[in-house]
Amino acid sequence: MNLDRVFAVVGSALDSQRQRLNIIAGNLANAESTRSPNGGPYIRRDVVFETTPPEQPFSFVFARAFQDQNEPAGVRITDIIHDERPLRVIYDPAHPDADEKGYLHLPNVNPVEEMVNLISATRAYEANIAVMETGKTMTLRALQMGSS
Repeated sequence: MNLDRVFAVVGSALDSQRQRLNIIAGNLANAESTRSPNGGPYIRRDVVFETTPPEQPFSFVFARAFQDQNEPAGVRITDIIHDERPLRVIYDPAHPDADEKGYLHLPNVNPVEEMVNLISATRAYEANIAVMETGKTMTLRALQMGSS
């Protein structure tokens, strides 16, 4: 496998996990937000991943058309969806955003779930960095062997 291809796959994964981390951070930051720009409480967001071939020059695409199709693919975020789970409802008639019955509608964000997602995304990011470092080390060793 071509190391350029490895770097392209890892680069797409790093970018996707970075975007996922941003979404998770936004969910955590708005876990208690009762007002959003759309009106009403904040609605939890999540990402949808899709595999995608990394960008390559035409020569690689042409050569691949006549070879094995099972090469590694990258990843990208295809959509950011709103969580359909119901909002949390508590009775707090003193709160300024409570409805006429005194109930306050809070975001459907579970901080524990978001922390688990945060750890998962961080670990995936770190694993991709390790792959990138290994590829870099292999490239440097190959260059050292070639110059000897």
